[in-house]
Amino acid sequence: MSAPLVVVVPVYNEGANFRKWVETSAPHLPPGTKVRVVYDFEEDDTVPVVKALVADGASNLELVRNKGRGVLNALVTGLTSVEDGPVLVSMADLSDDFAVIPDMLAAYRNGATVVVASRYMKGGRQIGGPWLKGQLSRWGGVTLHKVAGFPVHDATNSFRLYDAAFVRSLAIESKGGFEIGFEITLKAWMAGKSVVELPCTWHDRVAGESRFNLRKWLPLYARLWARALSHGLLRSS
Repeated sequence: MSAPLVVVVPVYNEGANFRKWVETSAPHLPPGTKVRVVYDFEEDDTVPVVKALVADGASNLELVRNKGRGVLNALVTGLTSVEDGPVLVSMADLSDDFAVIPDMLAAYRNGATVVVASRYMKGGRQIGGPWLKGQLSRWGGVTLHKVAGFPVHDATNSFRLYDAAFVRSLAIESKGGFEIGFEITLKAWMAGKSVVELPCTWHDRVAGESRFNLRKWLPLYARLWARALSHGLLRSS
């Protein structure tokens, strides 16, 4: 029997969004899906929302305490909690395109190690968000795809599905947080694994506060971008 899908949702005071996240994602999640909500501290306002949903019968929801602090540790905690099978990362800010989940899972079942929901390939869209952040993300990803042959147009979207066993085999080098998705995708490509992208529509959050810090994380993305560019150019030479 195929391993069930596990969705990892790192949260930081996403109480205003999480009930809506559950409602809007549910129609697109296959039976047996587990949702692991990774939080830093008991006072996080997402925690009572999750507990209330579980009390109301949402038995697929699980609260998981972050083994460290911050989004990087939350993602590592969630991802490595899954032994094998497909594991999907989704943010609780309602930006992700849940309708693409069945196709992402189908791509995984057909042999993909990483499946990227892409805003920048044909058919993908990005609605809202800071202009500079969006332009850097778009042109960085598209350029890497065209120049280095990176297998996806969108290097930075966190909404990705992974083979859990592959993730557990890696020594994670990320230091900031959200760049971990880029790192895992890059390492899958470098290892000759199948990496697939599917178009998605991304919407900027409407409630809560973003934890993304462009000044802090841009150098971390830039180092991965340079590493991917170098690998791609060496492959083509």
